Amino acid sequence: MRTNELMLYKNMEYGELLKDMTFLMENHGNDYYNKEDLRSLLFECVNELLELSVSHGFEGNLWHTYLTFLLVNDENAYSTSCEIVGAVEGSINEIALHDFVIFKELFDYDFTDLENDLNAGCIQTLMNYKNTAGSGRIFNRRIKERICTLARALGEAGSAEEFKEKMTQFYKEFGVGTFGLHKAFRIEHPEGREMRIAPITNIAHVHLDDLVGYEIAKKKLIDNTEAFVKGRKANNCLLFGDAGTGKSSSIKAILNQYYDQGLRMIEVYKHQFQDLNDVIAQIKNRNYKFIIYMDDLSFEEFETEYKYLKAVIEGGLERKPENVLIYATSNRRHLIRETFRDKADRDEELHTNDTVQEKLSLVARFGVTIYFGSPDKKEFQEIVRVLAQRGGIDMPEEELFLEANKWELAHGGLSGRTAQQFVDYLLGQEKS
Repeated sequence: MRTNELMLYKNMEYGELLKDMTFLMENHGNDYYNKEDLRSLLFECVNELLELSVSHGFEGNLWHTYLTFLLVNDENAYSTSCEIVGAVEGSINEIALHDFVIFKELFDYDFTDLENDLNAGCIQTLMNYKNTAGSGRIFNRRIKERICTLARALGEAGSAEEFKEKMTQFYKEFGVGTFGLHKAFRIEHPEGREMRIAPITNIAHVHLDDLVGYEIAKKKLIDNTEAFVKGRKANNCLLFGDAGTGKSSSIKAILNQYYDQGLRMIEVYKHQFQDLNDVIAQIKNRNYKFIIYMDDLSFEEFETEYKYLKAVIEGGLERKPENVLIYATSNRRHLIRETFRDKADRDEELHTNDTVQEKLSLVARFGVTIYFGSPDKKEFQEIVRVLAQRGGIDMPEEELFLEANKWELAHGGLSGRTAQQFVDYLLGQEKS
């Protein structure tokens, strides 16, 4: 095997396993190496392959799914170019084809001689692997299905040219690497390493239809997001209002609704604002639309991070990329806490208007503001009725509303969150 000759797919994550397998393919019949050591290495490789496959829910030919996993994750000059424009022109095609010839050889490799020489039949078990039904370790079923489907297609490719064509089409349709496979991300600072954008693998499958009411608010959010994903002008967006009214759920629903159109979301917390420039630098040239999401955004009077955020949103020398917007939720309309002492301070200050404008200027950078208010009693009961119906709760409406009213008095007042908690309580009390 000529994996040492790879030019584009050279330093791949999880590539150590490939190096060990290549070493076994080349040396399994070589008397220079101790056969027991080679056999031990083979079982170590099988263990790694199984662990990776089970954690990702792979099935079928695990050798093929592993190789496919490497290909769809590796961000190189060819894969990232295909992500943006599809098939590319120029000499890079020859280099890519050279690498795909090697991968085609790896796909077609017959393990029979290797297993016979090392007296181990373990690999054949992995050629048609069936995952345990209902395995709880599958971290993303959608990703698993895409990789397994592509692995079967690559395994059926009749030539390296056809292999290359299938990979190129995948890159164009789904992208490459972390951003291509995942929809949501967070910022991490591994100890002793630089900041990285890490995928969030378990996303709530909430949809806008799940949020009862707030039709005007949802339409404003949809219109702005739809303009963004279609390449039209769109605004940064602030969702503000009472607690438990569906602001965060609406943001998650927007991501689920527009993911297939290239929308991605990066969750950033207040203490991570110093990383925003680095985050934007990593995503500005990718073929996706990114929403930087700030949940429950607010600042105490002594906190000054809002000044940094203002510069990042609008006001710094570098223009914010067209593929980046900022969406935030907050219980405060003006984001920054104000007190009666502020009024007293302004009364004593010569330039009162300057102080007011300093605190309001952050909100002004959100071109779209959407209000989510607490429902009145009638709206709250309608939310309870719809949620109970969806949950299959069989209870007379009068009794349902009476119990809901008791619940909200003791559990946080009128809100969609309280209604959901009440319905969840009823579902938990049902006899199995």
